[in-house]
Amino acid sequence: MLFSFAVFILVAILLAKVFEKLKLPGLLGMIITGILLGEYSKDYFVNSLHLNFLEPFFISDKILGISSDLRLWALIVILIRAGLGIDKDILKKIGKVALRMASIPCLVEGFTIMVVTHIFLGYSLPVSGCLGFIIAAVSPAVVVPAMLNLKEKNIGKEKEIPTLILAGASIDDIFAITLFSSFLSLALGKNVNIYTEILKIPVSIISGIVLGGVFGLLLVKFFKSYHIRDTRKVIIFLMISISFHEIETLNLFPMASLLGIMTMGFIILEKYPVLAKRLSLKFNKLWVFAEIVLFVLIGAAVNIKVIFDSSLIGIAIILIGLIGRMIGVRLALMGSNLNNKEKLFCGLAYIPKATVQAAMAGIPLMMGVPHGDILLAIGVLSIIISVPIGVIGITLGQKTLLK
Repeated sequence: MLFSFAVFILVAILLAKVFEKLKLPGLLGMIITGILLGEYSKDYFVNSLHLNFLEPFFISDKILGISSDLRLWALIVILIRAGLGIDKDILKKIGKVALRMASIPCLVEGFTIMVVTHIFLGYSLPVSGCLGFIIAAVSPAVVVPAMLNLKEKNIGKEKEIPTLILAGASIDDIFAITLFSSFLSLALGKNVNIYTEILKIPVSIISGIVLGGVFGLLLVKFFKSYHIRDTRKVIIFLMISISFHEIETLNLFPMASLLGIMTMGFIILEKYPVLAKRLSLKFNKLWVFAEIVLFVLIGAAVNIKVIFDSSLIGIAIILIGLIGRMIGVRLALMGSNLNNKEKLFCGLAYIPKATVQAAMAGIPLMMGVPHGDILLAIGVLSIIISVPIGVIGITLGQKTLLK
């Protein structure tokens, strides 16, 4: 296992550097590393072509077995970094627009895909809705690091565009996951009150913020009372954040754990800014490793073979959905102080899909939803299409669309 871990880390660093030399984002090289060394490539080369000598060079089954946990850990690291960088005055400045960005683009894209799928493929509205909200979720794993990079370079600082996108992306997934769960239940023939499910969204947001705020204050009090090394403070912060996600999975009450994690960082910055800056430096260093793990394992979750099952209709559905998302972004930014170039940049930054799609695309098939294999194929294809478009759009757009 350790050898395969070493191989994919080294290959990811190499391919990331190659992509950077080509003036493309390095994370694309990491994702491609995951695709090349993942279980689906291994199955082809080792099991189909019987090239058994190559097996040690692919990602170990033991690592893939805990892939979702490792991706979650890396995502938590980047969300903590985001929380430690959001200032209260900035949040007040962008608050209302951020809430619109968190909801409108996701809803417009999800329902657009639902209608288009119903028309193009003839699937029932519940099954089409499942696909719509599998695809509609933006990927914090891709968007948040890119926006933190812009914040560090002070790009878009005047109108706080990176923070606006950060805040919106952290809530966007709540809408997508909640509505996906509702349509999944309807597709399985269960009686679900869609209005009750939608009401859970604000409850999730509020409970996440409140719980994050309470634990943030407790951490501040603890860190001020007990003098321990910053490295141990990082470990404590990480373990509490992981526990937050576990509370959400228990379904005791609606809770947006990712938003709660960011809130903890926000409270520490507000109440103990000196410590927040020191912790931020620690998490920046930890992210260097976490980034490689996250994007390689996202790539490893992509099954290239199922993409061919989705054909050109799948591509058309995804692209029409992305157009819907761009329109949703424009609607969300109506009345803001952003100009047309900045609005276009926000639309491009809101395109990438990865984390949620990798986790949810296979659920309908696993649970016996009609056409689940096609939903899986189109969900996987959305990652392949959206990540390069979004990441390259962010890279080029920061130079030409932002100050």
